[in-house]
Amino acid sequence: MVYRIYVERRKGFDAEAAALARDLRENLLLDGLRGVRVLNRYDVEGVTREIFDAAGPTVFSEPQTDIISDTFSIGNDDYMLAVEYLPGQFDQRADSCAQCIQLITRSERPHVRTARIYIFSGELSDEQREKIKSYIINPVESREASLELPDTLDMPYEEPDDVAVLDGFRVADPEAIIKKYGLAMDAADVRFCQSYFESRHRDPTMTELRMIDTYWSDHCRHTTFLTELRSVEAEDEYIKETLQDYLERRAELYDSQGKKRPVSLMDLGTIAAKLLKKSGVLDDLDESDEINACSIKIKADVDGEEQDWLLMFKNETHNHPTEIEPFGGSATCLGGAIRDPLSGRAYVYQAMRVTGAADPRTPVADTIPGKLPQSKLTVGAANGYSSYGNQIGLATGLVTELYHPRYAAKRMEIGAVVGAAPAENVVRHKPQPGDVVILLGGRTGRDGCGGATGSSKAHNAESLSSCGAEVQKGNPPEERKLQRLFRNPEVSRLIVRCNDFGAGGVSVAIGELADGLSIDLDRVPKKYEGLDGTELAISESQERMAVVVRPGDAARFCELAARENLEATVVATVTAEPELTMNWRGKRIVSLSREF
Repeated sequence: MVYRIYVERRKGFDAEAAALARDLRENLLLDGLRGVRVLNRYDVEGVTREIFDAAGPTVFSEPQTDIISDTFSIGNDDYMLAVEYLPGQFDQRADSCAQCIQLITRSERPHVRTARIYIFSGELSDEQREKIKSYIINPVESREASLELPDTLDMPYEEPDDVAVLDGFRVADPEAIIKKYGLAMDAADVRFCQSYFESRHRDPTMTELRMIDTYWSDHCRHTTFLTELRSVEAEDEYIKETLQDYLERRAELYDSQGKKRPVSLMDLGTIAAKLLKKSGVLDDLDESDEINACSIKIKADVDGEEQDWLLMFKNETHNHPTEIEPFGGSATCLGGAIRDPLSGRAYVYQAMRVTGAADPRTPVADTIPGKLPQSKLTVGAANGYSSYGNQIGLATGLVTELYHPRYAAKRMEIGAVVGAAPAENVVRHKPQPGDVVILLGGRTGRDGCGGATGSSKAHNAESLSSCGAEVQKGNPPEERKLQRLFRNPEVSRLIVRCNDFGAGGVSVAIGELADGLSIDLDRVPKKYEGLDGTELAISESQERMAVVVRPGDAARFCELAARENLEATVVATVTAEPELTMNWRGKRIVSLSREF
């Protein structure tokens, strides 16, 4: 059976409802709105009635502040709106409730689904009610929910088709391919792919095309910053002086090494460190084949004893995801920044946040078509960042919000973190054929499919309603478990190489670990059934790590992970051949040479 319960804050504790009422009056100019009620609805399947009733005052509510009921009443003229996450989006409230009930029963985890019920009282026209609905429901992440009690919470799914081979790809018009599949690549990239697959005497699979599009997206490859600049003009004198200084330093650095390197923004941004290294003053830089956070060798005073430590720092920009889904985009901005030092086995202990927005007092009516109101962006992003930071236990020492009219065109959202680890706990080796890759942490879902390529494309008025799957939902308690696990010296020293799951999912996080890899997508743990091979390969679901260990260490690593309530599954093997292959349903759906 499916059991249902409603939870509403008591008067005096209903701060969220009062804030929403104030927000609607100010931003939508709803003078006739008298009040707002907010109820959380919980549907549960897989438990007895006794367990469900016991969870009411312990899991679903706090008796001191909440009212629990099986039903609720509304006035004749009240407007009611039920909202739920889109299918496939991660619902942290539901997930946390399911885990808590499992702790009570010590048996299988039940199904839990949640929704929000909003009740608006006052004189509201049909037009005003539609305004409220469009203001509250962001089509990127949520939808209007049914009021009916479902027979089951199992998600219906169709058995996915086999991954298609793109017949005719090698001879098709590149621009037509880009338009048909919504690629972030340009025509030259497509022609290069056509040449490669011509040399292989076959057309690519859909998974291969999506994977290449991810790897070569601006997000992953930094195409814009690596673009060759053949002509640069500067108007201001001090910019001319800086440019001339850069060109002279380039000549000094590369001519002596016999290197030919194009002028680019990436070169401009990295040349200072190269010069410092050449001059011998960057001897504290910790260099390795891993591509996680910047790592520096330091001496740390630990209870009066000087020890060798590694200091790591990283920043993440989530301009695009925060613009289309403020809470989730900002939360995963911080979560993504944490994952890089964490994959370097460092404990992250401090953060800062820098954001750019247009005037949040701008009337909703003046919002650019296809964009969210600046007030929703600003407040939603602040809530998302603080929610993630508070749940994982991370202090943010600096928060700066920059307001400028031009940020209406594109939001800025930056999270930066710093972490550290004892140097003796960070062991980095070269993966050898036969080593295994363990997928650690969260399960894989559709959330985050196409995030890297989505943030690399130009967007228009329809983007808000068409980019839903591109924004991941953060799961900070899961990442907190990863932090605890990696602080265990035994765990850290078993790791040969580690990579965090961000843009590109399995294809990139595992694909970057070694030159030769064989990945079995059938072994990837899933949040739900119905995912096809391409989705399993490129999903950017959060709070996951890819860890290379020696074959004999895999069982012990998985055992230690289980102690932190973390799933750990061997999903790939390092191979001698420099080829990346993926199998799904026993069929080869990816086979790409490392050189390509």
